[in-house]
Amino acid sequence: MQAVASISQSALTHNLSTVKQFCAKAKVVSMVKADAYGHRVELVDPIINESDLLAVSELSEAQKLRKKSNKPILLLSGVYSQEELQNAIELNCHIVVHEQEQIELIANVNKAVNVWIKIDTGMHRLGLLADEYHECIKIFKNNSLINIECVMSHFACADEVNNPMNTTQLNEFNQLTDGNVKRSMANSAAILSNKNSLFDFVRPGIMLYGISAFGEDDANLKPVMQLSSPILSIKTIQVGESVGYGATWTADKKTTIAIIGIGYGDGYPRHAKNGTPVCINDVLCPLIGRVSMDLICTDISGITAKVGDIAILWGNEKLSVETVATWSDTIGYELVTGLSSRVIFNKVL
Repeated sequence: MQAVASISQSALTHNLSTVKQFCAKAKVVSMVKADAYGHRVELVDPIINESDLLAVSELSEAQKLRKKSNKPILLLSGVYSQEELQNAIELNCHIVVHEQEQIELIANVNKAVNVWIKIDTGMHRLGLLADEYHECIKIFKNNSLINIECVMSHFACADEVNNPMNTTQLNEFNQLTDGNVKRSMANSAAILSNKNSLFDFVRPGIMLYGISAFGEDDANLKPVMQLSSPILSIKTIQVGESVGYGATWTADKKTTIAIIGIGYGDGYPRHAKNGTPVCINDVLCPLIGRVSMDLICTDISGITAKVGDIAILWGNEKLSVETVATWSDTIGYELVTGLSSRVIFNKVL
């Protein structure tokens, strides 16, 4: 009687197709970092098979992914030692360069390597400043083994369509680069909202998994993960009786409650508020009381349910992960990447 995360292959196919419709002329670099945004790399075959490149954050992720696919892998963090550099080359990684020390490391490489140069256009996280970028280009062109595959940057506020920083960053990127290099800047939010940022490569992430970059359905995306768990017990409580740790919810009328086998030990958000919807037998029922490590409780007064019935925590047409995230003061990214090893993952069509 465990929680189950079902990963829809047809939804993955649909969402990747949506990406390609928005940017037909660009190659697709699909984000599969953080174990495919928590969906498990081994369960996202449509993305693995139909993308032009795959992107991960760390070398350990590239090593795992290489066992499944021969596609080029974009290593977003780059490398920090000769050993990492050699491992990345052997894994056929395209290596992102975003730091001065990485330039020096790669400059004297003795094997062919594909690099992506990352520019800081205003996010002030990873990336070379303008002078560093121009110097990097000069240095790398002196070594014929180094192929500058692409120049990239990253939006800080792409999910805020009218934020002026988007225009500022895009202008900075255009000023620093030209038609002599391939370029990449668009993430999921920019793919959907900023045609001028599509360039040669796009880097979709959250939209591949059917989760909106804007907190609402914006491109008819289909949820890939459906999280569910069974009802373990049903009971009736009287007026004035409370539910859960801290007695944070008290019945103001006779109430039928369902106890469901999932909690923060599985990755369900501990800070989900009273009223957070849970879908039981196609009806949205409110969460009551605190989320505990193994259990949650819901008010099922007025609906027909029995022990063993399946509760949907998110991922169907009535209940999106974005909705649960809003009730929990977080974002969908955190919920899907936070599921624990107690959850059973399976592949569905």
